[in-house]
Amino acid sequence: MHGEGLRNLAASLLLSPLALTCGCHTTIGAQPQGTPVALRVPLGLPPVPLPRGNHPTETSIGLGRRLFYDTRFSKDDSVSCASCHQPELGFKDPRDRSTGVAGAKGRRHAPTLVNAAYSSFLFWDGRARSLEAQADGPITDPHEMNQTSEALVSKLRSDPHYRALFQSTFGTDDITMERIATALAAFERMMLSGNSAFDRYKYQHRQDALSEVQVRGLAIFTDPHKGNCSACHTIGPDHALFTDDDFHNTGEGVGPDGEFTDLGRFEVTKRDSDKGAFKTPTLRNVAVGGPYMHDGKLKTLKDVVDFYAGGGNSNPYLDNRISAIQLSGRDRADLVEFMKSLTGEMPSNLGPPEEDRHK
Repeated sequence: MHGEGLRNLAASLLLSPLALTCGCHTTIGAQPQGTPVALRVPLGLPPVPLPRGNHPTETSIGLGRRLFYDTRFSKDDSVSCASCHQPELGFKDPRDRSTGVAGAKGRRHAPTLVNAAYSSFLFWDGRARSLEAQADGPITDPHEMNQTSEALVSKLRSDPHYRALFQSTFGTDDITMERIATALAAFERMMLSGNSAFDRYKYQHRQDALSEVQVRGLAIFTDPHKGNCSACHTIGPDHALFTDDDFHNTGEGVGPDGEFTDLGRFEVTKRDSDKGAFKTPTLRNVAVGGPYMHDGKLKTLKDVVDFYAGGGNSNPYLDNRISAIQLSGRDRADLVEFMKSLTGEMPSNLGPPEEDRHK
């Protein structure tokens, strides 16, 4: 990736402080060298929390971008991170379950990476606590990339261009899985989306930013006695992530006979109360396209609204905030229209690195 493209990527984000940290850190050998990039965040988002030891630099972002699109991450060189997090779809997957090596189907729908920088839990069951910790999961999963970390490192070490990139990023040309994860996470933290019509309405007080229909939808969305959607898809006074970063049983993981088709968070915590619970996804850019939920079962936003209006699926662990609600046909249509207002801007230079050579 050329220096100009990297500078454009950094410049496409609004400045925020670098002081915030999360509870994870990288070892000294995996800390990027050079001057940290000051992350810019769009309207409606808070400052990005950064882990100790991985403040992104131009070189770490550029290396992570190249790694993200590299199909050598998979055993047969056919699947990259971008295969399931497609940039033209806002880093989402249009399939109900992603396709891995040799046509293998993943267990769950690939969640969006948009604004994943703010998440304390990655994956639907929250088994990873940072973007750095998340990186190894899809690589070694037999239904996804089906490759050992050692095999991936060996592939990249055999490429002199990669050795040079790791040299410029970390100070030595040693390629390790920890350094790979560090660079990938630096790039993924650039996937910020805000400055939507909703943000201009809520945080710039521009009354013309939303249509009359969308304003009605927002009222339903936030009304605790009607839609109550904001109980989990949170909206704050200064910013809105549209997720509480928590786990809830909506009954969507319950089969027709009442059995759990996926135990969700329980697989991590082993607590009965977490059976069938899944992470609340952000609703930002949700209208870019479905499918929705952890299994991709619901294909449209109307399907999602209808599911929640019906009170989810009954089971012993159903979240107490899930109950049948009285929504007219117009109410449901208004909610869908409101969610369309959450489609925001994305940085322009997040596509494959070869795109820069054609600009």
